[in-house]
Amino acid sequence: MDHAADAYRTDLMTITRYVLNEQSKHPESRGDFTILLNHIVLGCKFVCSAVNKAGLAKLLGLAGETNVQGEEQKKLDVLSNEVFVKALISSGRTCILVSEEDEEATFVEPNYRGKYCVVFDPLDGSSNIDCGVSIGTIFGIYALENGQEPKLEDVLQPGKNMVSAGYCMYGSSCTVISNTNVVILQFCMMIDPMVSLHAFISQLVISTGSGVNGFTLDPSLGEFILTHPNIKIPKKGKIYSVNEGNAKNWDVPTAKYVERCKFPTDGSPSKSLRYIGRYLNFNKLLR
Repeated sequence: MDHAADAYRTDLMTITRYVLNEQSKHPESRGDFTILLNHIVLGCKFVCSAVNKAGLAKLLGLAGETNVQGEEQKKLDVLSNEVFVKALISSGRTCILVSEEDEEATFVEPNYRGKYCVVFDPLDGSSNIDCGVSIGTIFGIYALENGQEPKLEDVLQPGKNMVSAGYCMYGSSCTVISNTNVVILQFCMMIDPMVSLHAFISQLVISTGSGVNGFTLDPSLGEFILTHPNIKIPKKGKIYSVNEGNAKNWDVPTAKYVERCKFPTDGSPSKSLRYIGRYLNFNKLLR
């Protein structure tokens, strides 16, 4: 047994340790946001597990209902929605929940009420699961003033007013990006339940307003470990994402920009096009 290696594994920067360190920089903090974020991560892990075994658990296919967008609900849509609603309410830090799967907003009972409003799509792109394309959870968080009675207008605000926003993607990799203003979560799993459950890479990328850091899930510990500190987005990307089917509706500047991506006039190579018709396609553009 390598005792030195085992000792090193107990002195790692986990996501929990990192968030608590960031919280300690704000003496006025009561830890409410940390608790809420932990419950969101728990919901993501639960949905990730459900997606992983969807075929065996007969969670594929339609549930026989439609959501507020008029889309046919998948069984996983319904399950994911229930998971996040329960996880968010049980945190004791939320007051209003708005889900794409529910026609009406959920107002948390006073006994379980906190100061945060959470808007979310529990499983974006679920129609892609049958073909192995990544799917994920999208969420945003608004904060109310202490003692303020929650009302629907509290979630009808510009995105710039959010204290946090993000997504969790379930695919071949697992990444979470978090910020006090923006939180982006992305988790990965193996889609095909009939394939042997060999190891897969899971990464969590997080920012609290002072840089972006990446964490990788160690399956043996069940913890996200800091592996990619101080991540930077390239100044100039190599990929663009657009639905060419809407080209006839583009304004002139947009059409010209896409044309330059395809046929650059400065001698640079053409950009690659990546588009699969879902919000989480955004993750590819961050690389």
